[in-house]
Amino acid sequence: MKIALVHDWLTGMRGGEKVLESICQRFPGAPIYTLVHVPRAVSEVIESHPIHTSFIQKLPWAKSHYQRYLPLFPTAIERFDLRDYDLIISTSHCVAKGVVVHPGSIHLCYCHTPMRYVWSAYEEYFGGENGGSPVSAVMPFVATYLRQWDVTANQRVDGFAANSNHVKRRIERYYGRKARVIHPPCDVDFFTPGGNREDFYLIVTALVPYKRIDLVLEAARRVPRPIVVVGDGVEKERLAASAPPGVVFRGWLEPEELRDLFRRCRALLFPGEEDFGIVPVEAQACGAPVIGLGRGGLLETVRDGESGVFFSDPTPEALLDAFSRFEETIFDSGRIREGVLKFSPERFDDEIDAWIEAEGPVRGPFAGPPVPDSGLGTSPLGTLE
Repeated sequence: MKIALVHDWLTGMRGGEKVLESICQRFPGAPIYTLVHVPRAVSEVIESHPIHTSFIQKLPWAKSHYQRYLPLFPTAIERFDLRDYDLIISTSHCVAKGVVVHPGSIHLCYCHTPMRYVWSAYEEYFGGENGGSPVSAVMPFVATYLRQWDVTANQRVDGFAANSNHVKRRIERYYGRKARVIHPPCDVDFFTPGGNREDFYLIVTALVPYKRIDLVLEAARRVPRPIVVVGDGVEKERLAASAPPGVVFRGWLEPEELRDLFRRCRALLFPGEEDFGIVPVEAQACGAPVIGLGRGGLLETVRDGESGVFFSDPTPEALLDAFSRFEETIFDSGRIREGVLKFSPERFDDEIDAWIEAEGPVRGPFAGPPVPDSGLGTSPLGTLE
């Protein structure tokens, strides 16, 4: 059985890429089709696979500003030739699920969310303060086209898996499709407790509008607290310029450095509504509690009052109240860790195998990952630049 993997873009190791990495380990050598690839921006496991990119890879500034080509994404993803594969597994939060597959092939999509830029996070990206920009002036027309394409493209998927019950409901709402829930994996053997807690709060995230880092900065202006921000993104310069004293921006860090911060921080801050959110799981695996917005995927990973504190409204006042309640609560790091051990890689692998067994090709039962010398992933198409 020949298998291909499809992913939106490979420009950094975030939650979606960690899921892809786990799937890559199940299917060694399977080729990856993606819009844009920045070499060495993702893990060695992913980089070891043949990676085929779209025509967007050759466009000006595509590696650093690929988001500008959003209207071209549907055309780019549809141009991949996947006719020689029996099973296509896409991991998608944008357009990866829209690949065109041969009628004899099976396409399974692990969906992190329906395209957030035109559905759940449209206002965060193109409304409010961004509403007067040239891009936002044309986005209502572009968004209409992308929504129509997205609804049509989801019909090319034979079976959906969602990364959370929260996303499962979105898939049902926007696409009218059912999905089974397979929570992402966390390397609980790597993310472990150690060291002593110190007096700083931690944020680990892509710096994009819907993550709501501005909420934390406003709260820190009113009641100063030491905060370390790990991450990068289109909002970094604006956020760093407006940050009050005591807020430090570190950029992306190596896994060992990140684990060290999880082990030492007083708490992880998670102010946005997330589809699932692997970072809070990693933090809790290190024994760190979480202060977060009580919405979305966080409700499936954090236990209010036991492993963290929720605030219900995305306002500085609500966050400051959560800080106060957090600082009056005693947390047990051992119990915090125990609550996330269920998100282990072994559990993820078993559930992925069961999903493929249930909805995969009818050519025979799925017998687990292929052996490395099976020839899997050797594409006769050559490299698609």
